[in-house]
Amino acid sequence: MPRKTKTKRATPPPATARRRKTKFQADLAPAEDRAVRLLKEELRLASNTDFLSDAVALFRWAASERKLGNRIVSESATGERKVLVLPRLERVAPDLSLPRVQLKWTAREVESLAELATTTEPTPPTAALMRAMRD
Repeated sequence: MPRKTKTKRATPPPATARRRKTKFQADLAPAEDRAVRLLKEELRLASNTDFLSDAVALFRWAASERKLGNRIVSESATGERKVLVLPRLERVAPDLSLPRVQLKWTAREVESLAELATTTEPTPPTAALMRAMRD
C-alpha cells in the first residue's frame, strides 16, 4: 500500500508583515555628491532616504503641474518672475497650440524665395544683417 505524504504548500505572508523596502544606489560625480550633501545640510535632512523622498515628491508635483499645462514660476520679492524650464518636465507637457500667422507674399517675393532656395551658391549677407550682427 502506497504511503501518503503531505506536500507543503506555499502560504502567503501574514497581512501584518511589512513589505521590504527598495534599495536605491546612485553613482554621482564628486560635484553632484557635494551638492547633495550641502543641500541635505541646508535643509536639515538626516538621511539620503529623506532627501530622495522629498526630491521625488517635488518632481512628482512638478510633473503633474506640467501635465496640466501649468508653468512653474519663481517670483522674487520685487515681482521678477522666472519660469522653470527643465527638458525632462517638458516631455510631459501637453502640446500647445502655437499662434498661426498668415503671410501675404507678392509674386516677386515668392520668386525671390524660390531663387534663394534653389541656389547652390551661398548668398552674401545683406547690409542690414551686417549691421544687426555688429550691434
